[in-house]
Amino acid sequence: MNATTILDRRYKGFPPAAAPCSIDEIAGRHWNVMAGDLPFPIAILRDSAMRHNIAWMQDFARERGLRIAPHGKTTMSPEIYRRQIDAGAWGLSFATVYQLGVGLESGIKRALIANQVVCDADLDGLAQMLGNDAQLKVWFLVDSIAQVERIERWRQRRRSNTRFDCLLEIGIAGKRTGCRTLDQALQLAARIKASTALALGGIECYEGSVAKGESEHDRREVDALMQRVVEAASQCDQRGYFSGDQILMTAGGSALFDLVTDGLLPTLSRPVTGILRSGCYVTHDDGSYKRLLQRVEERIGRSDSLLPAIEVWAMVQSCPEPGLVILSCGKRDISYDLELPIARFHQVAGELLPRVIPDAWQLTALNDQHAYLHYPAGQAGPAVGDLIGLGISHPCTTFDKWRWLPVVDDNYVVCAAVTTRF
Repeated sequence: MNATTILDRRYKGFPPAAAPCSIDEIAGRHWNVMAGDLPFPIAILRDSAMRHNIAWMQDFARERGLRIAPHGKTTMSPEIYRRQIDAGAWGLSFATVYQLGVGLESGIKRALIANQVVCDADLDGLAQMLGNDAQLKVWFLVDSIAQVERIERWRQRRRSNTRFDCLLEIGIAGKRTGCRTLDQALQLAARIKASTALALGGIECYEGSVAKGESEHDRREVDALMQRVVEAASQCDQRGYFSGDQILMTAGGSALFDLVTDGLLPTLSRPVTGILRSGCYVTHDDGSYKRLLQRVEERIGRSDSLLPAIEVWAMVQSCPEPGLVILSCGKRDISYDLELPIARFHQVAGELLPRVIPDAWQLTALNDQHAYLHYPAGQAGPAVGDLIGLGISHPCTTFDKWRWLPVVDDNYVVCAAVTTRF
């Protein structure tokens, strides 16, 4: 999708009676979420918060001598990718070859596939993408000799001359992918060096699986991981296993990115490019990442970091009993995989801007298309037709429920739009 993508009533959240329009014409409609110009529920992005987040993370990386390749799986939005690249991102990260294809629509020339590429169809697709653009550079993860041998067999069957760039992944016992020991990593690196199908470009790890939101624990676990990463990089460098004129060192999810920075710039025999891959920062949230970021702020001594930029707005459709209202929003519309949404704002019908919701108002359950909002029965609650603004926990699983999202200014006037490609 791009600026010529035509939105119409087939897109959830688009006004059913409105004339179709391209996404670059959205601002000209002057739609206002608070005025009811859009149907509910509707997921929206706050333009000012999103701009702040992109700039803040870019500055965080630059101040530490690092680059950032934001993880594209969070939004799967070519328009958001373009914002990140325009702000100075080194490249983008993805989890699959399909996702990489979406990223290519944004004109990227460097990408990390922070995952193993194994199946023939994906190898076929990646080889084609690389063949179509001589300037494109893509690195994917390798963590076993079995994977190397499978890629070599693919290359032989296809009679291909493609030599893929890869990163050796260092993993954590009991967690997901990656080499568990230094010996295993060095044996794999030697095997990659001997292969005509692969070129080893650096070392990768993912630290987020150890996060508990307890700084002492998290620092201890991440330090241990990064020590293994640096040792693997040093040993591979000494043995001549790396190819190319630079060595990539990459880590950094959205929870503990501050703890990996020192381990991404070891002193080696050739230039090192340290790359963070955080993704959820672009919209942040009001739940799990908000709590984890409070620990990050304590560790770096700052309190002006990321802002929640994504909200889902629903209408009160029923007040069936005192203390309970039913909202027009459910599991089809909003994240619920980590925890329930958070009630943040209340817009009384006829008012221009919303009020902050009292702490006692709590979202307690979701059905497919309904949300249960409880408030103290003795207090005045919202009325049918009022709007409730919901914060989320875990941006990825709200984005994947929408094919487009309006971008709004601080008065909730639609000023742009983004599309998604899940």
